[in-house]
Amino acid sequence: MGTLCVVGTPIGNLEDLTLRAARVLGEVGLVAAEDTRVTRKLLNHLGVKARLTSCHRHNWPDKLPVILKALESGDVALVTDAGMPAVSDPGSEVVAQAAAAGFRVEVIPGVSAVTSALAVSGLPADCFLFVGFLPRRRRERERRLLESSRSADTLVFFEAPHRLTDTLEDLRRALGDREVAVCRELTKRYEEVFRGTLSEAVVHFTAPRGEFVLVVRGADDADAGQGKEVDSETVFQELLTRRQAGGKARESVAEVAAFSGWPRRRVYEVWLTTAGESPGGSP
Repeated sequence: MGTLCVVGTPIGNLEDLTLRAARVLGEVGLVAAEDTRVTRKLLNHLGVKARLTSCHRHNWPDKLPVILKALESGDVALVTDAGMPAVSDPGSEVVAQAAAAGFRVEVIPGVSAVTSALAVSGLPADCFLFVGFLPRRRRERERRLLESSRSADTLVFFEAPHRLTDTLEDLRRALGDREVAVCRELTKRYEEVFRGTLSEAVVHFTAPRGEFVLVVRGADDADAGQGKEVDSETVFQELLTRRQAGGKARESVAEVAAFSGWPRRRVYEVWLTTAGESPGGSP
């Protein structure tokens, strides 16, 4: 029986691929790749002609039989477009199923955007919480931010350029104006690391481009374990915005309560004060 090799690939600079990873990719009978076009470029760089099959978060159940069949006669490499498979990328399901089927699973470690950003951030990295991409749905997003705000550990987020500004603003509102290192295009030609506060980062990144990792200082001793309560003005404005957008009381109150950490009854009392306010008005 073969071995499923979980191979870390470069997050930008192709020179970061380890010698072991290069050897394994040249020896396996099949490479299961998140995007075969991306992996083909890497294999061409290595001068490797390997059999490829796609395996991503949408098709892995269909590709699992192909991978397990290939493992019966030889080794298979599992890779993503960049970094380590299964770390905010597809792969964990295939690893679990291959192990359950009795195949050996071996990791060939490589570059990780998480640890790379932590190392260059200048923020404490002895304990950290990897959040990854925040949910897109507002209610789930606000709940995740509230949970994260309570952690004393350094926080690590991934973000796409078109959502960066909104995410920095959401982090500032939920966590306070904390220190942040915004790492852009790590290991690539235009690598940039901005260090400052969340509000300063919003001003700096006016036209964000590339891939981002955000490293945010954790809660201080006064806030650790209990979260930082959102101020009343922010709660009012959040509720007013929802009312003016046609939001219903129950849903709006629930969303803001999850985001702010306030009791629902208290949020509802503020909701009542937003009645009759004109756009841009204040209490």
